[in-house]
Amino acid sequence: MEQIRAAGGRADFVRANLDGSAQASADLATEARRVLGGRVDILVNNAGIFPRSTTATTDEATFDEVYAVNVKAPYFLTGAIAPAMADAGQGAIINLGSWIARLGIASALYSSTKGAVETLTRAWAAEFGPAGVRVNAISPGVIRAPHPDGSDGGRHPAEQMMRGTPAGRSGTPDAVAHAAVYLASDEAAFVHGTVIDVDGGRTSVAVIAS
Repeated sequence: MEQIRAAGGRADFVRANLDGSAQASADLATEARRVLGGRVDILVNNAGIFPRSTTATTDEATFDEVYAVNVKAPYFLTGAIAPAMADAGQGAIINLGSWIARLGIASALYSSTKGAVETLTRAWAAEFGPAGVRVNAISPGVIRAPHPDGSDGGRHPAEQMMRGTPAGRSGTPDAVAHAAVYLASDEAAFVHGTVIDVDGGRTSVAVIAS
């Protein structure tokens, strides 16, 4: 936030506990409109949690929590914000999916929530698109933040999942940010209901391990 302000932009922070309840999402929408002066033009549904349990070891409380944060929260937040966008005749909603929604790995609970998010993207495009609201999604692949010293931080197990891909390495958060900026911009005015893969080719190209 400080970097945005230092560059001459405006940035404000609104704290929220997106527990999946409709009330929490409605409260965030109300506060965001207040801070922004009454109007929200762009919504990025980015909140999410990743469970460490397997199917056999997942208890019901964990299952409910993951679906609450990953699916219910964006569902109700979109429901609280998209209608006003539709009334204004414009707006952009960007959902964060994941490459493992379409390429199976042993993470059934998380994968299923991201599959739901991608399906919601297409359904919301059909629901709100005719009113001028563009709804799209980004499907990140293996993303790692740069190491503080500027190095790659050493070999990481996640790098093995990118061996044999066109990129041959993991991505960085700015790759996802650039995709979000594009989808939010007027340059994407004719893009509706699509999922942009930002995964180094992991899901679209045959992977040949070396």
